[in-house]
Amino acid sequence: MHRRQNLLAGKGKYLFVLTLLIFLSVICVTVCNVQDEDFDVSRREVLMRRIGHELLLQSGDSTSRVLPVEKSAENEYQISFEHDLTFQPGLLVNTTRRLLANDPLANHYVVNVLNGDDSRVVYGYVISKDKKDDIVACIGRVQPRACYLINIKYKPAGVRIAADGYLFGSLSFLAFVGFVFLQTVKPQKALQDNERTNIFTLGSVLFDAGHRKLIVQGMTIELTRTETRVLLVFAASPNQIIERSRLQKEIWEDDGVIVDRSLDMFISKLRKKLESDPNINIVVIRGKGYKLEIT
Repeated sequence: MHRRQNLLAGKGKYLFVLTLLIFLSVICVTVCNVQDEDFDVSRREVLMRRIGHELLLQSGDSTSRVLPVEKSAENEYQISFEHDLTFQPGLLVNTTRRLLANDPLANHYVVNVLNGDDSRVVYGYVISKDKKDDIVACIGRVQPRACYLINIKYKPAGVRIAADGYLFGSLSFLAFVGFVFLQTVKPQKALQDNERTNIFTLGSVLFDAGHRKLIVQGMTIELTRTETRVLLVFAASPNQIIERSRLQKEIWEDDGVIVDRSLDMFISKLRKKLESDPNINIVVIRGKGYKLEIT
């Protein structure tokens, strides 16, 4: 029981640390994504205003204002103007292509020019990272002066998707490492840790589990590995009944083979090594198991 409690405690600590690391990773990536998204939105709004500014200059207007840019949907922005203007489709295409090329997320976008009075689309085109997928027409016609709205809708590149993939990939890797670790940390490993560090006083006998020995009146009595295992279970629960099945399970379960008479043999050997102190004895409790009696 003692070694299992230590094992469970060790696993519990590892799981706690692993969970904490995963939680912190999620928090950090989420915060970074939120901050990046806020910055991206602000940057795109500036680009939208720059597009509006250049359209006004191309229309011969250097004094009227570009009205506040509206973010009408997740990846959709609308540019509006204080006064009517005219535009040349070819210049509009070149302007958006040049300015949005500075936005690493704008690999594919659609531009629609709307009539501000009735929201009808008077001109539109599609620009893609792969130029062969561009859809551009009617670039030689000058549009009449009117109240226009420029609607730009784009599909971001896979930067954020890649970031999310990296996060979930990292979490999966951490989970895999945790699984492998927990599979390799066997009860035997926990017992070895106990053996290295535990020293018990049993009456006048000093039981040094770490060095597998008993010290009785200055004399050293060596213990085998299995004897140490058996005595370690008793030493963790002195004067308490230890069921036979529990002893067999805790001592030999990891070896895959349990020999019923082996337990009696090792207990007999331990009795002989402890007989120098009459106040210590391993007694049989019929029908129940064994007890390390210390009086």
